[in-house]
Amino acid sequence: MHALTVLRGGTVVTPEGVRRADVELREGRIARIDEAIEAPGADVVEVGGRYVIPGGVDPHTHLDTVFRDQRTADDFSDGTAAALAGGTTTLIDFCIQPRGVRVGEALERWHARLDVHRPACDIGCHFAVTDLTVPGALADLAALPDRGIPSFKTYMAYPGRTMLEDDGQRQVLDVAARTGATVLVHAEDGHAIEALIARALAAGQVAPRFHARTRPPETEAAAIARIAELAERAGAALYVVHVSSALGVEALVAARERGAAVRGETCPQYLLLDESALDGPVEEAAKFVFTPPPRTAGDRARLWRALADDELAVVSTDHCPFDADGQKRTVEGGDFTTILNGAPGVEQRLVLLHEHGVRRGRISLERWVELCATAPARAFGLAGRKGELTVGADADVVVFDPERRWTITAAAQRSRVDYSPYEGTTVTGTVERVYRGGRLAVDGGRVLAAPGDGAFLPRERPGAGR
Repeated sequence: MHALTVLRGGTVVTPEGVRRADVELREGRIARIDEAIEAPGADVVEVGGRYVIPGGVDPHTHLDTVFRDQRTADDFSDGTAAALAGGTTTLIDFCIQPRGVRVGEALERWHARLDVHRPACDIGCHFAVTDLTVPGALADLAALPDRGIPSFKTYMAYPGRTMLEDDGQRQVLDVAARTGATVLVHAEDGHAIEALIARALAAGQVAPRFHARTRPPETEAAAIARIAELAERAGAALYVVHVSSALGVEALVAARERGAAVRGETCPQYLLLDESALDGPVEEAAKFVFTPPPRTAGDRARLWRALADDELAVVSTDHCPFDADGQKRTVEGGDFTTILNGAPGVEQRLVLLHEHGVRRGRISLERWVELCATAPARAFGLAGRKGELTVGADADVVVFDPERRWTITAAAQRSRVDYSPYEGTTVTGTVERVYRGGRLAVDGGRVLAAPGDGAFLPRERPGAGR
């Protein structure tokens, strides 16, 4: 049974406003939000001086995933526990189709891994399409929204591995338009980047800094402009993942002004880190090899403005954790292309956005909650259920202490990865308690939720939430 809990005297924060109120959690749902709630038999928790916010929704993570024969440091159990520790109660991960594997078989493999490494919080998935030549690919793709997967991902990068050429992009966009699905896209001009990489390697430019220099912002902006045009012609909804640059933002805004149904996200690494992180010794710089790469201070400032002005709609993490000691090292005699791409961050998103966004006046409290919880839930078919403090929604609730000062370290994080890109960063504000489905899942930094407390989360088509 779910406990009856009243969170008393907190500051309730939603995108609609901030107010003092009690919150009643009953039978796994939010039952009441009001002043001075009386609920006989309830576990009353005094949360005065704390923010009470909806559990975060991170729509972009890579857990229990294999790249280049290396599996991410966090499986579904560890990654969801880390998410909970950081105040995120819902994840949407990726089922990436191996080339040559049918859509249905790829999904069966993803669910099999989920059955072994059971999640501690609810988790859905987007289907990442990499091969349309397998039998029945488009028909199988079209059936996914009715199976609770109303979102497909395509890559415009990594030719020969995951990239779809324009004709394949058109086919996926057409299926999405017919079925009401959303297409997420990794927007970088893959062929231009491969040419720049070949030129760099031929010139002996092998250090990690050339990871960024061979993926300039122009390759992101050009890809966003092209895919937005294709999506507009198809009449499909488009969502651009990990927008990293000022040029990328401008391309997205221009497409929307033309009438394209396109939204975008960015991630903490693009808001807080810059390309200088790639200039250190290889073993240190390798930690900051992720794609797109970190940019400049000017790009960071433009991304913050885009979040404040709703030009970008969501902050996700693209949590893709490979250990620095071993997995992210270059092979002997190798170059920057041999470093595994990806960075962790699912555990630090809320506190980083509070510190560098809210406390520094870049975004409001309301916008913080919207970017990290409400907007991603609404974008991906979870409206009215996740990411909201409304009566009837799932009782996924975070109690956040805005005054506690502490320092981020890898040693103290719940994630299994052996480093943090934000090591040594001091923040004010911490996740104190987390309720998942009305049950206490995190208390004072201790994760109480167990593998299996969460489950696969089927989603509605966007806009179809109750």
